[in-house]
Amino acid sequence: MKYFVTLIFLIGLLTVFTNKLKGINLFISDRSKEKLSQKEAEFLKRQADLDKYFSNKRLGSFVDGGKTFFRLFTPSADNVTLVTFNQPEESSGIEYNMIRDNDGVWEISLDGELFGLFYGYKVKNKKQKLSGDVICVDPYAEAVTTFNTYLNPRRAIVVKEDDYDWEGDEWIQRDWRDLIIYEMHIRDMTAHKSAGASNPGTYQALTEKGITGGIDYVKSLGVNTVELLPAQEFANIEIPFKDSISGKFNSWNPYERNHWGYMTAAFFAPEDYYSEGGEEIKWNVWSDKSAKQIKDFKDMVKAFHREGIAVMMDVVYNHLSEYEIGNLKEIDKEYYFRLDAKGNFIAESYCGNDLKTERPMMRRLILESVLYWMKEYHIDGFRFDLGKLIDWETIEEIIREAHKINPHAVFVCEAWGGGYDPMGFSLRGWGAWNDQIRNGIKGENPINGHGWIFGKWYGNNNPDRIKSYVNGTLVKDKHGLFQKKEHSVNYLESHDGYTLGDFIRIGTKEVKPEKIIKDIDAHIKLTPLQLKLNKLAALFLFTSQGITMIHAGQEFARSKVIPHNIDIKDPHKGRIDHNSYDKDNETNYINYKHTLINEDLLNYYKGLIALRTKYSAFRRVTYDEVKFFEITANPFAIGYSLKHEDQHFIVLMNANTKKIEQFTLPEGEWKILVNEKAAGIEPLGKISSKISVNPSSGVVLMK
Repeated sequence: MKYFVTLIFLIGLLTVFTNKLKGINLFISDRSKEKLSQKEAEFLKRQADLDKYFSNKRLGSFVDGGKTFFRLFTPSADNVTLVTFNQPEESSGIEYNMIRDNDGVWEISLDGELFGLFYGYKVKNKKQKLSGDVICVDPYAEAVTTFNTYLNPRRAIVVKEDDYDWEGDEWIQRDWRDLIIYEMHIRDMTAHKSAGASNPGTYQALTEKGITGGIDYVKSLGVNTVELLPAQEFANIEIPFKDSISGKFNSWNPYERNHWGYMTAAFFAPEDYYSEGGEEIKWNVWSDKSAKQIKDFKDMVKAFHREGIAVMMDVVYNHLSEYEIGNLKEIDKEYYFRLDAKGNFIAESYCGNDLKTERPMMRRLILESVLYWMKEYHIDGFRFDLGKLIDWETIEEIIREAHKINPHAVFVCEAWGGGYDPMGFSLRGWGAWNDQIRNGIKGENPINGHGWIFGKWYGNNNPDRIKSYVNGTLVKDKHGLFQKKEHSVNYLESHDGYTLGDFIRIGTKEVKPEKIIKDIDAHIKLTPLQLKLNKLAALFLFTSQGITMIHAGQEFARSKVIPHNIDIKDPHKGRIDHNSYDKDNETNYINYKHTLINEDLLNYYKGLIALRTKYSAFRRVTYDEVKFFEITANPFAIGYSLKHEDQHFIVLMNANTKKIEQFTLPEGEWKILVNEKAAGIEPLGKISSKISVNPSSGVVLMK
C-alpha cells in the first residue's frame, strides 16, 4: 500500500509542477506575450462554452431494475473509466469504459445489485494534462472509505437506499425566533474520559443515555437545537509538518490534522471517522468500509429529535478539500472551480480553491446535497461557511426549494467571503451570524479591543447601537442589518477565536496570553470579576431579540488550553489557544469536571435558557413593544421594558465597571427573576419603587 500512496503522491507533484509551468513569466519577447494572450483567449472561450452544459439525469451510483448505474458529469474529459474494487486495499481494479452523452454525463450500467461495491473514476483530460492514473471519488458518493493520509485517496461505496427505520421521525419544525442553538463538535462532546462514553468521540456516544456527556447533557441545558460542526466527509489529515505540497509549506500545523472539518471531500456522505471513534485517528489504513456511518448518523438525529432537539449542520460549499488528489479538481478543474485567466485557482476562501457555484451543474450539486440531507437524514437546518462566496442565484434557489419540503428549515450563514453582507442574505430570507453584536458586547480582541461588558466601546459602538442589538439589529433603525429579527443569529462565542471565557480571562488581565498553564482545573475556576462579566454577557445575549446561539462549553466558561506535556513540537504548548482547528486533543474536548468547577455559571445559563423558553416576550415582542429608559449619566447602563400579550418585564443592565446605577421602577410590585447571583423562572424576591444595579451586573423583573 505504501507504494500505491507514493505513486499517487508523485502524480500529484507532477500535476503541481505542470501547473507551475503554466504560471512561469513568459514576457521574454513580444512573441511570447502573444502566445500567453492567445492561451488566455482560448481559456476564456472554453470557460464560456462550459456554461452551456446541463443535465437532469440522476448522477452518482444507484440500483434500478436489477442493474447498478454509475454516472459522472465532466464535460471537459476526453475519456472516463469506471474502476471497481472488491476491497479498497486492492492496487488495481476492474475497469470499464464509460460513454459520454451530449450533455457531458459519462455513464455505464453493470448487471446486478452491487451494494457494498467500492469504486472510483479515472479521468483523462488533455487540457489538464491528466493521464487518468488518479482514481477520483464520485462527487455524489453517499458513503466513502478513505486511506488516512494527507493525500486522502478515497473509494466510493454503492449504498442500499430506503434501508432505515425512522420509526415515524419527522423534522423539528420550529419558528426561527424560538431557536436556542448549541454549536458543537461531534467528537469533542464525548471524547474526554469525563464524558463516560463507551465509544468516545462517535455518533453513537452522543446518543448514549445515563452518561455525563452526550445527549443527556445537551438536554439538561434546555437548548432546543444543536448545530454540528462539519460532518460531511472531510479531509482530517493535513500535509506533513515542515513539508510542502501545491506550493504550500506547512509551517503552522505540527499536529497535521484538520479537526474541525472545514475541508469537505464528499457532499453526500457522513464523516466515517465519527463512526469509528477511538483515542486517535489511525494513519495509513483504510477507514471503516461497512458504510455504517449512514445508520449511525441517522440514529443520532433520531435520538435528538426524540428529545425535541432539532439538528442543524455546518456545511462548506464554497471550497473543496485542499490537499487531496482525486476529487473535482481532477474530475474537471475548468468546470467546477473559479480560475484566473491563466487557469490558476482563485482562493478568496484562503483554502486553496473556490468552487464555481454559479456553474449550472455545480449549483445543482449543492442544491441536491442540501435537499438530500433534509430528506435522507431529516436535517432541520444549515449554517453555510463563508456564505458570501456562494452566488446569489444559488442562495435563492436553495432556500426556495428547501422550503417547499420543510417550510421551517433553518438557513443561516457566515456572511463573509469577499466582503461582509448579512443584509444581502436577510433580503433573501436567510439568517446570518451577527458579528456586530459579538464585537459590540464582548469586543473584537481581548488585548486592546474590548467591548461593552468591559465598560468600553469597541469601534463605532455606542448606546444607540446597544439598543439596536436588543431589538434584533433591524434595518428599522439606522444601525441595523436585518429585515427580520429572526435573521440575526446573536452570539458571543463560536468555534472560531477565543472562547468567551478565555476572552474575559485575558481581557481582565487576570491571565496573560503567554502564560504556561499546567494546572487546568485551577485555571478554569472563574474569579469573581470573570464570573460577573460572563454572567452580564450571557444576560445580554439571552434577553436580546433574534436567534440565540452559544458554543459548546460557553455555559461553564470553557478554556482551550493546549496541554503543556504533549509530544508535539508546538511552541504554544501550555497556552490558551484561539485557533484550535488542528487539535484533536484535550484542547478541544469537553471536560465535564469543569462544569462542576464553574457550576454557578452553568446554572445561570440554564436559568436564562429556561427564562427565554418560557416567556415569549424575550423572543416575540414587536419593535414598538420595547421601551427604553432614559439614562443620562451612565452610557454603559441600559434599561427597557417588554410588554407582550399578558407578559410585562423590565431588563436592567449596568456595564459600568465602577458606578452603581439606580433605576426608578414603574408603579407596582415586581418579582426578581434574574440578579447578579442567579437566573431562572422561580422568583428570587420582590421589589418596588427603586432598584440599584451594581457594576458589571444586571437584573430581570416581572410584573
